[in-house]
Amino acid sequence: MSDNKEKLTLAVEIGDALLRNGAEIYRVEDTILHILDAFELENFDVYVLSNGIFASANEDREDACSIIRHVPLGDVHLGKIAALNQLSREICENTCDIEEAWERLRQCNLLPSPKPWIQGIACGIGCGCFCYIFGGKFLDSVCAFILGIFLQYMRMDQIERKSSKFMTNIIGSAFLTASSLIFLNLGLPVMQDKIVIGGIVPLLPGIALTTSIRDLFNGDYLSGAIHLLDALLTAMCIAVGVGFVIITYQHIPGGVKLP
Repeated sequence: MSDNKEKLTLAVEIGDALLRNGAEIYRVEDTILHILDAFELENFDVYVLSNGIFASANEDREDACSIIRHVPLGDVHLGKIAALNQLSREICENTCDIEEAWERLRQCNLLPSPKPWIQGIACGIGCGCFCYIFGGKFLDSVCAFILGIFLQYMRMDQIERKSSKFMTNIIGSAFLTASSLIFLNLGLPVMQDKIVIGGIVPLLPGIALTTSIRDLFNGDYLSGAIHLLDALLTAMCIAVGVGFVIITYQHIPGGVKLP
């Protein structure tokens, strides 16, 4: 691999890692451009989409090179994004050579996610707090906390099985709704709708929606449309899971009409 090709590959790999872990489109593009400029490449151009990177350098020379990279949409990992941002800053400050940068990039990609029990507790606390914020009582928040823990473990299991994100959202929202109905039928004085509202918050496509709006305002219409479509489909899957369970419950013997 030529020196210029290796520099371009390194820049794209860093951009790939950023995009794969949920970084914003314009930040990924800006990072790659700054790295290529720090490596003193000439006539370079970078175009980043929500699921792809196109980059070229030295376009008018014999050693011209280009790279196309497909990057599937993934979950957000802020720890990796912070480490990759620090690596890009050191490259731009010329305090990190190519060999060291490759090793640092490998270390960034190997950063672990929080332990499963931490993710479960955090998801449960979030569900319980949102349930209370949206009008639930203490008992409703406790129920949402318990369901949030189970929901997070279910999501992690689906990720390991490489299940479709849409099926994960349908199954997760259906599980939350069915479990809230179980609490209701046990005779507990709970507000079933508040439990569901608090429980589905971790499934909501908040990051995808805000990213799409940001991309649209920046003029990245294609990336904005992709993220917007992803957010709308995710919301539709959540609605399908909740609606299916409620409609089924209202039509089975012993079911009651919910408010």
